[in-house]
Amino acid sequence: MNVLLIGSGGRESALAWKISQSQYLTKLFVAPGNPGIANFATNLDIKVSDFDGIIKAIKDNQIDLVVVGPEVPLIDGITDRIIAEKDIKIPLVIGPKKDGAQLEGSKDFAKQFMVRHNIPTAKYKTFNADTYNDAVEFLKTLKAPYVLKADGPAAGKGVIIENNFDIACKELKEMFDGKFGKSSAEVVIEEFLSGIELSVFVLTDGRGGYVILPEAKDYKRIGENDEGLNTGGMGSVSPVPFADKEFMQKVEDKIIRPTIHGLLVDNIEYKGFIFFGLINVEGEPYVIEYNVRMGDPETESVMMRIDSDLLELMRSAAAGTLAGKDIKIKPETAATVVLVSGGYPGDYKKGLEISGCDKVTDAQVFHAGTKIKDNKLVTDGGRVIAVTALGNDINSALATALEDANKITFDGVYHRRDIGKDLLKYVKK
Repeated sequence: MNVLLIGSGGRESALAWKISQSQYLTKLFVAPGNPGIANFATNLDIKVSDFDGIIKAIKDNQIDLVVVGPEVPLIDGITDRIIAEKDIKIPLVIGPKKDGAQLEGSKDFAKQFMVRHNIPTAKYKTFNADTYNDAVEFLKTLKAPYVLKADGPAAGKGVIIENNFDIACKELKEMFDGKFGKSSAEVVIEEFLSGIELSVFVLTDGRGGYVILPEAKDYKRIGENDEGLNTGGMGSVSPVPFADKEFMQKVEDKIIRPTIHGLLVDNIEYKGFIFFGLINVEGEPYVIEYNVRMGDPETESVMMRIDSDLLELMRSAAAGTLAGKDIKIKPETAATVVLVSGGYPGDYKKGLEISGCDKVTDAQVFHAGTKIKDNKLVTDGGRVIAVTALGNDINSALATALEDANKITFDGVYHRRDIGKDLLKYVKK
């Protein structure tokens, strides 16, 4: 099979690495890719927003399967556009059409979906600028902290959690006034759920068939002990110790199956990954959010633990024949450490020379924000590289990842050293 993977970050690096191992792969192309991905695939200089360029690449390279990495092209309808092309052999696509992508594209749509299909989630209401006073009254019925979510996609930055009522009202007004652009024209206000979060991933075929991938936990805060500003993700671990067999059975029974069934009932043909952002509240799983693609940096850990041929599973999902298929999971623990530029998630420099990737021996290096300039590997983003290692437990996997991460250097490089440490209390002796 000739495969086209769309995207350029750490998630796509991990997907390209895994797909490249498939016995069914003829050639892998990635648009636009990055220097690290070039080790596994052929990069194409096409932006994820260039739908015309993507269609041309499908034609020129006789693509059999398209895998859409990021959410924005899915929300903008790339799958619909590919399927609508009449003068090409229509490839299989991993990634929902525009109607399914609303699960991430609109938080109000997702919350209505969950309520309609009895999927456990926080109590909520949706408001706009014209109903600001009603929103304030609804806030009064909730206990602090107050959760405000921009309805539309905001690159992971559209959520505000505030303990002070007056400040929450002020933040709400600023959101309606365009703090997150058009994405916060409507705002979902919901009750705060207290617990510990995790990410669960499913690959589904649009006909009710699905497989559950390894779960993971990611770390958003820039500082150790989960302090400081939110980022796109500073690391991840898989498996998650508290997500034992009993808990995961609840996740499947109360959340995954009702979601898959709900899509069928609502006549949404969904072929691709579903990311369930969950929270464990005293042993009961609740959905915080849906994403319509794999997470980052969770993918870097999840891919390391999949022992099956991922391309075979994706082909079956896109063809609607995933029912009855199994996925094999490695028992080891995977830990991912993300190297970021100094100043991130605030202002940071680009174009800093990176060295030491060739010295990594026991971990896998996934490029996220890099490029080649003057024949040198340099930084090209806030999150630059993810280093993932396997081990018998969290401590050993993290130790290996940190040892190899320390070999990679660039001016101002920073990474957390405590990824997964908070989960040690859940490990059964």
